[in-house]
Amino acid sequence: MNRKLIGLNAVLLLVLVYGGVQLWHQHQAAKARAAALQAVHIQPIPAGPFMALPNDPPVLALGYKDVAMKNLFHPTRNPDIPKDPPPVPPPPPPMPELPRYYGQMNIGDGPMALLTEKAGGEQKAVKPGETIGQFKLVDVNTSEITFAWTFNGELARRPLSALMDHAAAGGLPPAPANAAGAPAPAPAAPVIATKLGPGAITGFGFKECQANDSSPEGTVDGGFRKTLVSTGPFGKSCRWDPVK
Repeated sequence: MNRKLIGLNAVLLLVLVYGGVQLWHQHQAAKARAAALQAVHIQPIPAGPFMALPNDPPVLALGYKDVAMKNLFHPTRNPDIPKDPPPVPPPPPPMPELPRYYGQMNIGDGPMALLTEKAGGEQKAVKPGETIGQFKLVDVNTSEITFAWTFNGELARRPLSALMDHAAAGGLPPAPANAAGAPAPAPAAPVIATKLGPGAITGFGFKECQANDSSPEGTVDGGFRKTLVSTGPFGKSCRWDPVK
């Protein structure tokens, strides 16, 4: 046992000696580095030329416009300020005058009303769903007619008699009686039908029939023969064709 303890103590002593030698060498190396650094002289870099800083710009009122425009304490930035109610919208314009009614017809594809946009205007055949002026014809029957105002879709239903143009239909009021002793107006002279022959020539090679021409159908005059074209509700239609 004593030999083992002596050997272990000898080993520990050798370790301590080796560690002390290593520490002494590191201490000497550190001292040498410090001495070398102290011996080095660093040449300072010369300073550059002096340049003065630019002066501050002058104070102008325009430079503070953002302060006034973005004022955080302005009353309009307070969300609790009551806002003015929106303005009342103007009342809608009054409905214009309804179209005038002159009659209706049905030729197989539904009823059509003969209307004018205003009294005395040009008549137009209007079917339900079509427009005339500011109105759209919705429905028409034998007693009433219905329009829709295109401005806001408001419907207007009227009896046919309320929209008829009585002046154009021959419903003029009777003329006042003649004053005592005033002569009655002379009646208009009757129209006398005569054989007038063909009228002006058209661009299609035939001539037109003149009004009140009494020449019978088949009459040849100046190289043209009178021909009946059609017979309709408004009378007979004819023309003068060149004789071949």
